Amino acid sequence: MHTWSPDAVFYHIYPLGLCAAPAHNDFQAAPCPRLESLLPWADHIQSLGCNAVYLGPLFESGTHGYDTADYYNVDRRLGTRSTLAEVVRAFHQRGIRVVLDGVFNHVGRDFWAFRDLLARGPDSPYAGWFSGLRFGQPNHRGDPFTYDTWDGHDTLVKLNLHHPEVRDHLLGAVTHWIQDYDIDGLRLDAADVVDLGFLQTLAAHCRRLRPDFWLMGEVVHGDYTRWANPQTLDATTNYEAYKGLYSSLNDANYFEIAYALNRQFGSAGLYRGLPLYNFADNHDVDRVASRLHNPAHVFPLYALLFSMPGVPSIYYGSEFGLGGVKGQTDAPLRPALDLSQLTETAPQPALPAFLRQLSEVRRQLPALRRGGYRPAHVAHQQLAFWRELDGQRVLAAFNAAEEITLTLELDGCAEGLLEDLLHPGAQFAVQGGRVQLPLPARGARILLWQPR
Repeated sequence: MHTWSPDAVFYHIYPLGLCAAPAHNDFQAAPCPRLESLLPWADHIQSLGCNAVYLGPLFESGTHGYDTADYYNVDRRLGTRSTLAEVVRAFHQRGIRVVLDGVFNHVGRDFWAFRDLLARGPDSPYAGWFSGLRFGQPNHRGDPFTYDTWDGHDTLVKLNLHHPEVRDHLLGAVTHWIQDYDIDGLRLDAADVVDLGFLQTLAAHCRRLRPDFWLMGEVVHGDYTRWANPQTLDATTNYEAYKGLYSSLNDANYFEIAYALNRQFGSAGLYRGLPLYNFADNHDVDRVASRLHNPAHVFPLYALLFSMPGVPSIYYGSEFGLGGVKGQTDAPLRPALDLSQLTETAPQPALPAFLRQLSEVRRQLPALRRGGYRPAHVAHQQLAFWRELDGQRVLAAFNAAEEITLTLELDGCAEGLLEDLLHPGAQFAVQGGRVQLPLPARGARILLWQPR
């Protein structure tokens, strides 16, 4: 298991959006240090109990950041190398680790080597850098060639990661990021289509430079252990649980997320001991506040996110219950935000304090961060499970409906108390291995077992 990531609570920022960068880079304007607008957020992020921040793409690109033009320079719409170094220092001073986006599957058409290819054609020394390059087959853009893309988007040109010069160029960029910015990890974009051999080479390279460096891959479908294993990455995104987090509440069907959690982390779970990256929303999907039919369900949802196995993440603005639905572009999911204004106009003003509480309870309980998973109860609108580590036993219970009292049979718990850390002072007696447990409406309890 990776050293620090199981203890992390992430805060995810899309800098080009939050910092109000222009949608298009003209590659001529003087650098503008918009990235400095993240500095006021650092104290807020720390106050939520987050100890790691994931910054979306911020190296020179044409539009949204995932169409890289230069891996070695910060996007001029965000600032300069010194701007980024200042921001990373500010987070580190608050004990917050910094993870950047590594976009290695593809580049944009403004990537310097692709521009050379456009200018020189087959004579370009970089012709071998691009996957599936075929001269004599013009494309609809008027290029005298075609090439492989990401997901059919011809603005995203797939790199040939088997080419030694491409590998050296990318690994050199990572070395620069680690040495010059002191970053703590990378989130690897489109990891599910990146050559596994390259990912293994990247992992070995990063760990030589920094043994505790964290590598997490964006994977939507498939067996996550194909990418997350001792030779490759430390974790992947947990899209399977992401869907169940909100649809279990919308459909009054906790059986859905219970099945996923048991499949992933139960006694025969596929991913036991693997700290997957868990999230309620991100820069690519509708915000969870817009997904939920009942706004109050955001509370049991985040309680589950912070209690289930894996590493929880908060997407910027969603801690206030901010909504956002993908339209013709992803821009509605990636807005510029004013922190002071958002604090005053939050759709869910009680949510930040609740998240602080969840972070603190998680910090207090090693079993929540690193423990095993065992189901305790599942019904359409109630769910409970155990998290256990080195003798510490924690019962997490969730209620999507009105206030209800559950009668739970607790295996291995004869006589004792369950102390609720989310509601200080609340204790429930266990007698004969049974407890009468009242659950608040659309709420949760995180209970520490204390044998008598």
